[in-house]
Amino acid sequence: MGAATWPDCWNHSPPDESGDRVQGGAPWRGNPPLSAQRLMQLVDPELAGDPNSDLQWVRRSLRKLQRAMHACGLDLAPNTIRRVLLAYGISPKANVKRLMPRPHPDRDRQFRHIMQVRRRFERAGRPIISVDTKKKELVGLFKNAGQLWTERAIDVFMYDFPKDAIAKAVPYGVYDPQAHRGALYIGLDGDTPDFAVDAIVRWWRGQGRRRYPGASHLLILADGGGSNGYRPRRWKVQLQRRLVDAFGLTVTVCHYPPGASKWNPVEHGLFSQIRQTWAGLPLTSLFVILSAIRSTTTSTGLRVTAELMPGSYPRHLTVSKEEWARLHIRRHKTCPKWNYTLSLSKSGK
Repeated sequence: MGAATWPDCWNHSPPDESGDRVQGGAPWRGNPPLSAQRLMQLVDPELAGDPNSDLQWVRRSLRKLQRAMHACGLDLAPNTIRRVLLAYGISPKANVKRLMPRPHPDRDRQFRHIMQVRRRFERAGRPIISVDTKKKELVGLFKNAGQLWTERAIDVFMYDFPKDAIAKAVPYGVYDPQAHRGALYIGLDGDTPDFAVDAIVRWWRGQGRRRYPGASHLLILADGGGSNGYRPRRWKVQLQRRLVDAFGLTVTVCHYPPGASKWNPVEHGLFSQIRQTWAGLPLTSLFVILSAIRSTTTSTGLRVTAELMPGSYPRHLTVSKEEWARLHIRRHKTCPKWNYTLSLSKSGK
C-alpha cells in the first residue's frame, strides 16, 4: 500500500456527529478516514486508563507509532499522528498538582486556636516567633534557580553531587512577625532538635530579650514535623532545659497541622524574601550565603541577620526517663498534641 493521501478537507475542523467540536479539532469532515481508523486500531492496545474515570493515555511515543504504521504500509508523519490523537481527545499533558489529600479533621480547629493564641500574645505585647528549617543548600559552584543581572552567565557544575560541595548549609530561620525582623542561623551538621533549640536560644539571648525587655512568656509557631515537630521528645526536653529553665520563661508552642507549613509566617515573611535575594546567585561560599541573607530587605521594612553555627549536632539522641519526668508541660484542651505550654520546672527554680 502506498503512502496515505490526505484530502483537502483535513485542513478544516468541523463539528463531530453530535454537533460538538471534537477536542483539538478533527482534521476531517464526517467519518474518520481509513488511515485514522487504522491508527486508532494500533493505539487501542496501547491505551492505558484509570478504571475510576475516563482518563486515557498512550504508552507509545509518536515515533514508535509512526514505525508501527509504516509496517502496515501507511507512512504518516509524527505531526499527522499527533493531530489524529488530538482529534480523539488524546494529548500530551504533564501532571498537575490540583488534588488535596483528605485534610486532618482538626485542621480548621487548630488554625482557629493559633489565631486566638496569637491575638492574646499580641494584645499583651508578648513576643511571638515563627520558626522552621529552610531548604538545605550545597555550598559551591552549583546552579541556583532564578536569573541574575550580570554581564555574562556564571558557569556552574552540570550535576549537583554532594561530594563536590565545600559544605552543606542548614539554615534555621527565626522570624518575629510583630517587629518584622528575621534571623537565620547557618548550621553545617544535622538538622536536629538540639540544633533548632540552639538557634532559638541564640535568638533570645542576642535579640529577643533586648527587643522585649521584661518578657516572661514566648509563643513559638512551628511546623508539625521536622526537628521542631510535635513528635520529637528531645525538642520539648531541650526547650525546657535550655530556654525555659535557663531564662525563666514560660514557652507556649503551637504546631501547624499536616500540609499547612505554607501558612507558617516564616515561610512567606522570611524565606520567600531570601529566595528572591539570591535567585540565580551560585552559593559559592559561606560568606556569600551570609552576605546575601544580611542584604535581604523589603519596602515594608524587613531586616535580616545571619549567624554561623558550626557546632556538631549528632542525630538519634534519645531522652531518658529522668529527663522526660522533669518536663513541666501543660497541654492545651484544643488539639493537645499540637499545643502545649512549658513552664519553669522545680529543678529550674
